[in-house]
Amino acid sequence: MGTGLGNKQGRGRTSHGPELLRRLLRAKDRMDAASHEEWPVPRLAGVSGVSEAHFARSFKEAFGVPPHRYLLTRRLERATALLRDTNLSITEIAFQTGWNSLGTFGRTFRDVTGESPGELRAREKAIPHQLERVPACFLSAAHRPDLTIAVSEKRRQDVGGSMNGSEETEVP
Repeated sequence: MGTGLGNKQGRGRTSHGPELLRRLLRAKDRMDAASHEEWPVPRLAGVSGVSEAHFARSFKEAFGVPPHRYLLTRRLERATALLRDTNLSITEIAFQTGWNSLGTFGRTFRDVTGESPGELRAREKAIPHQLERVPACFLSAAHRPDLTIAVSEKRRQDVGGSMNGSEETEVP
């Protein structure tokens, strides 16, 4: 299975050429550079110069996750690094990484990583690190949250499917 980019493939699946990939990468780079900002699909589509529906569909096809989930991953990666490497308060980290609510940040962080921000910080501070020899890109990839499913679906699985309502965790 490919990313769907390149020449037309069989089975009714559309694929995209290098120009669209460049446009999608432009939006992805903007999210990477300013993951603390709001990045709704209309803004991302504007950066890419394509329609909103085409952008959302193409982004997921190209990168394997929807744009909002990609942004959530970037925010959680940044928050994890700040928790590990700084003495900023958890509240400061939540707001610096784009969350509008400390409660939403804490709940989403726990849902995705399995521990609260405070627990992660305590665990990271307790272990001696000798990671200077490991390139930062490898460390980021190793610690990247696994967001192949929606956070609300992950929550449902964790509670054995007994979640009330249709609560979705959205990127603030």
